[in-house]
Amino acid sequence: MSSASKLRGKKILLGVTGCIAAYKACNLVRDLIKAGAEVRVILTPSALSFVTPLTLSTLSKNKVIVDVLPKSQGGDYEASPWHIEYGIWADIMLVAPASINTVAKITHGFADNALTTLVTALRSPLLVCPAADLDMYQYSVTQENLNTLRKRGVYVLEAETGELASGLSGIGRFPENGKIIDAVYTILRGNKLDLEGKKVLVTAGPTYEDIDPVRYLGNRSSGKMGFEIAKAAYLRGASVTLISGPSNQTAYPEIKRINVRSAAQMKNAVESEIADNEVLIMSAAVADFTPKAASTQKIKKGGTAPVIELDFTEDILSSLSKTGKFVVGFALETENEVENASKKLERKRLDLIVLNSLNEAGAGFENDTNAITILDKSGEKIRHNLSSKSEIAHIILDRIAVLD
Repeated sequence: MSSASKLRGKKILLGVTGCIAAYKACNLVRDLIKAGAEVRVILTPSALSFVTPLTLSTLSKNKVIVDVLPKSQGGDYEASPWHIEYGIWADIMLVAPASINTVAKITHGFADNALTTLVTALRSPLLVCPAADLDMYQYSVTQENLNTLRKRGVYVLEAETGELASGLSGIGRFPENGKIIDAVYTILRGNKLDLEGKKVLVTAGPTYEDIDPVRYLGNRSSGKMGFEIAKAAYLRGASVTLISGPSNQTAYPEIKRINVRSAAQMKNAVESEIADNEVLIMSAAVADFTPKAASTQKIKKGGTAPVIELDFTEDILSSLSKTGKFVVGFALETENEVENASKKLERKRLDLIVLNSLNEAGAGFENDTNAITILDKSGEKIRHNLSSKSEIAHIILDRIAVLD
């Protein structure tokens, strides 16, 4: 499953409200459709000050609802229970952006426009993405309303911190589209906040072992798997710390990120952070070897090729104190895969090990997909066929949620 099919066949209602972030709904519609979804849009009357029905109808390829009772040319009303049909049709309703006013109306059951009326008839999950200026967002009543929605089972995707339209900087910024789509996917999988209260430490990416100021030993890990695990854990309610080797992947701003380069630096970072976390998911591809002595100057070409002596790096999982922690390791094998992974599970005293294979096309390093086998201490082995790394991340977290 590629990112282009992440929401394939899903029916999404997008409610757009009257705040400055409403203009971002246009690109959100496009990105939802690119992810495979069918989208129907509902605007509040105040949203018309920021976006037009024509724009959103053209992008969604569906009519846009603005009024509960749309007028006909003759001045009469066309009355139809469209809100009931929409409420049954949808797999999920997304209110993005959700203004402070609309949040208050949904919280207290008002049905005074098409969007809030539809919410009352909704049979599917509801995802609310509030956005507002700093003081409006932090207003005590607003926060009480958001907490009330959470208690009722509404998924609230918290606004981000950043520069706001007023020129102030702080919480209230509309999240990036990719994060919203990830949240929609998480909810449609049936996961909401099953990891709420958990503190999860994830490692990702390669490590680089310097030979000289120009060259290094490395591997082909992109960090995609670890970053997807970190993002999925956050969306499922966990507090997440991500320790990453060199990688161009991006994490959500709410995820604490620690950048390292070498195996020794990653070891130090894990040892420093593990006490504050309950779950460790060691998905990084940590180097097994490092030069005995890195040259301080560039090694020049010419004459006899240099001989680079190597030492083993210290094994992080073997040396780590795991008391009271749920620890997940990864194994990438090219032969005797299950046997070698089982030995590693036992030798390193792990709760789970995730076996990756390089023998299957589309799996392993530098791909958006992966195929894994999960082994646990009881001897159970569960095979998962090729899927997107975002889906594999959730599969791994599903198993942790059951066993931890």
